[in-house]
Amino acid sequence: MAARHAGRRPMTGAEQAVRARAIALLAADIDLAGRLHGVFDGVPPRVSAPFVAVGGAESGDWGTKDRAGREVRLNVALTGVGAAIDDRAADRIDAVLSALRGAAEGWTIMSARVVRTRFAFQQGGGWRHDMVVRCRCLKD
Repeated sequence: MAARHAGRRPMTGAEQAVRARAIALLAADIDLAGRLHGVFDGVPPRVSAPFVAVGGAESGDWGTKDRAGREVRLNVALTGVGAAIDDRAADRIDAVLSALRGAAEGWTIMSARVVRTRFAFQQGGGWRHDMVVRCRCLKD
């Protein structure tokens, strides 16, 4: 496992907190549960589509005069099969990600907004809908 992550820097506390909260909220959503085979931390080695993979996160400095903060950008991918995207699943993921605000492992997510989406067809009749959510967090 260490070789797999060689050369990568460890995630900050804010990145970890945002990822954990996103995974928990997406996995707990009953509407999504009926449309997906699962919500995963990273791309699972063996799973059939449709599924959601919560990918990497990057962050930069964002705070106030008296509180430390981070702006975290989290990548989330909905992978599916067939001729068209499941718009209802994508819309639900967008809604859940936009509602990430709140307490998260020693941080407070002050705002959350999907700032970029991308859709592409893949070989073999599949497709992938990538989303980037921007979360602005303050340290508790």
